Amino acid sequence: MKLTLKVWRQKNNKSQGKFETYQVEANEHMSFLEMMDVLNEQLINDHKEPVVFEHDCREGICGTCSMVINGQPHGPLKGTTTCQLHMRSFKDGDTITVEPWRAQAFPVIKDLAVDRSAFDRIIQAGGYISVNTGQAVDGNAIPIEKEMSQKAFDAATCIGCGACVAACPNASAMLFTSAKVSHLGLLPQGRIEAPKRVQSMVAQMDKEGFGMCSNIGACSAECPKEISLENIARLNREYIKASFTTDK
Repeated sequence: MKLTLKVWRQKNNKSQGKFETYQVEANEHMSFLEMMDVLNEQLINDHKEPVVFEHDCREGICGTCSMVINGQPHGPLKGTTTCQLHMRSFKDGDTITVEPWRAQAFPVIKDLAVDRSAFDRIIQAGGYISVNTGQAVDGNAIPIEKEMSQKAFDAATCIGCGACVAACPNASAMLFTSAKVSHLGLLPQGRIEAPKRVQSMVAQMDKEGFGMCSNIGACSAECPKEISLENIARLNREYIKASFTTDK
């Protein structure tokens, strides 16, 4: 299949970027990243600079494959990362526009690669959880309700890719932050520090320059792991409760 690619090229965060147009031939069974590999091989053979993009596991686990494809983070398929998107989702002769995440808190490193270390700092702000530091406790020693453990697990599936930020018109990180607050705070091991954790993580989120949540829901709709908006509601409840119970 023959495709026309309009790819965002930008040397660094301080330079002005622009779209450049390329022609590429791809197999419908290729993943989107494999198609990008073909493009880069073509550029290298033509003695041109290849397109910089992020990738690691290519199995939908690590969350590094951050691309906005035809205006949608990770492309047109629901619940799918860019590396798991295959070219059979497109048609022969299609024009595909590829951009990086667009957010002030995600400055462009080069081309399609952005700096998402703001997410790392939000997680670090959450601190620790209380654990027994003596003899190892059996994994089943602490009883946890099935419904609660499932909600915590669902929140923990967040891979921190940043699609929620890229999809939100306000560039809000509420879905990411709420997923981290939920998967720690729902379990008994994380309840002790829960009030301090939610306040610290929200404060760090604001410090990083992410926008406010206006409950549009685009974040959950574009999330490759389909993290629920219920987590944002839970974060809001936890934050309000912590504001009244935590010592200033």
